[in-house]
This record gives sequence, structure tokens and C-alpha cells, in this order.
Amino acid sequence: MSSIDPFRVAALIREVAEAEILPRFRQLKSGDIREKSGPKDLVTVADIEAERRLEPLLKDLLPGSVVVGEESATADPSILNRLAGDAPAWLVDPVDGTFNFSEGDERFCVMVALVRDGQTVASWIHDPVPNVTYMAEAGSGAWCGSQRLKVAEAVAPEECVSFLNIYFFEEALRARVRERRSRLKHNDMLRCAGHEYLRLAQGKAHTALYARILPWDHAPGVLLHAEAGGHSSFIDGRPYSTTIHRGGLLLAPDRENWRQMAEFLGLRETPKS
Repeated sequence: MSSIDPFRVAALIREVAEAEILPRFRQLKSGDIREKSGPKDLVTVADIEAERRLEPLLKDLLPGSVVVGEESATADPSILNRLAGDAPAWLVDPVDGTFNFSEGDERFCVMVALVRDGQTVASWIHDPVPNVTYMAEAGSGAWCGSQRLKVAEAVAPEECVSFLNIYFFEEALRARVRERRSRLKHNDMLRCAGHEYLRLAQGKAHTALYARILPWDHAPGVLLHAEAGGHSSFIDGRPYSTTIHRGGLLLAPDRENWRQMAEFLGLRETPKS
């Protein structure tokens, strides 16, 4: 990480958010929004212009690097192959929580991660409305300004505050989780992975489960959560990697609590014949 200044990256993200995202918040016209895969999977002119503006700035900051942006990779999935290449790669989610953004809900953010050899080595989650940036560097902790972030203490599964995003699981697994989630103290969805990861890293929630594993949604937050002391892996036990895009992802305060939650939610059960 000595080749880049993480505060410079944060400054670039803030500049782009102020120029391309905030002026359009609650100001979008009908022609500024379109559907991608469905009515809740949206892209706006803010997403497109913020990604377009960030890409050359990040590449200039780290010569020889490549960029994998959500909107460009959605249009051309072969761009995802850059994550497995030799060049350092910037992952960019220009507006995470686009549906919220389009509805005038402040729970949206900009997420950026720096990836080397498939592993996230640094990440930034910028919350544009309060103008606050959260940063993590592998081995150096997770921070918001001078405040070091720390995950919540582990509690029994029934006492967990959780985010359960299960729509994309196959039906049997989805049904098992749906039946068990009523036993949790609280479960929710913020419609913005970035804000859910911020809650986890700040100790305001305990666990999260994701069925849809798009790298720009998770690489920044997984590192932030890990550097705040948390444990995560795919539900089959594999560690998170930006090159794996299928399989449920579970996050918890520590390894033992992860195991308890996986059992509690029925994530690794074999269906009875």
C-alpha cells in the first residue's frame, strides 16, 4: 500500500460524489433512471457519471492499474476477468443503494476497493450526505477519521441484530432461513450493502447474510468488517475472494459466532430425501 495515499483516494471519492452524485440527489428526472434486471435493480445518470469520472482518476493514482466498475462490468461481464489478472484492480460501486438514491432515501454510498491477486488490500466506503468516509487497509484496522471501528461483541443467535438478504438463494435454503429468521431479535434489509457493512463494522449489528455475491457490493465491506475484528466466509467455508461470485456469504463477530449462526439459520443442512 506504500504506492498510494489512502487519504488521496478518499479525497477523490468525495470530490466525485460532490460533483456527480449529490447535485442529483432528490433531483432526478424520469429520463435519469432506467431498469437493469428488474424494477428494483436500477441505474441512474449519477451512477454512470460518477463511475466515468472516477475511473481515470484512480488509474492515474496507481499507474498500471485497471478498473472494474459496476456499470461497465454489467454491460460487459468480461471486465470481471481483470480481478484475476496480474494488474492491481480498482473495484468501483459508484452508487451503492441506487434504489434508495432514486427514492430520495439517504442510505446510499460510494464503495471502492483496491484488489491485488484477487484479494482486497484496501477499501473505502463514502457516505455522501453526511460527507463521512470509512477506510480499511489489510493489517492496519478499519477507521472513520481518528476513530477505530470495532464489531459488536458476539451474542447468542436469538439476540442478534441481523441483515438477511436471501432472495437469490435457491428455494429450499431460502425457505429454511425464512422459517428461522422470526426467532432473531431483529432482522432487516437496508437495500444498501454498504450501509449494512457500516452498521456491522461500527458494532450496531451482529450478523449479515447475502445470497447475491457481486464483488463491488462486498469486497469493500468484507475488508472493513474484517479489520474491525469480524469474521466472514462463504457458507461452504471458503474465505471471501473477489473472484468468486456465487455462494452465500455470512458475516459474524467471530468464528464461533459464525458457526452458531450458520447452524441456527440452517445454512449448511443437507435437504432430507
